Amino acid sequence: MPDEESLEDVQEMTTAEMTVYEAVAALNVEERRATVAEVVGMTGLPEDDVRRCLDRLVHGRRLVPRGDAYTLGAHDWGLEY
Repeated sequence: MPDEESLEDVQEMTTAEMTVYEAVAALNVEERRATVAEVVGMTGLPEDDVRRCLDRLVHGRRLVPRGDAYTLGAHDWGLEY
């Protein structure tokens, strides 16, 4: 798994991290915060894996925790949904 500094480069994210990030981004486009349960349902990944990815993405500042949910952190590349 990449170290936290390398999460600044989207190309260094694991497939699972990118999948989780995209699920959160899709919900954020609808102005919704992403809960763990929603991300699990959208990705089909096990809850433990989703939680690990969310933690890594928060640590790498890709996501921001908001209570029991997550929103996108600062980023400089666009998403189209």
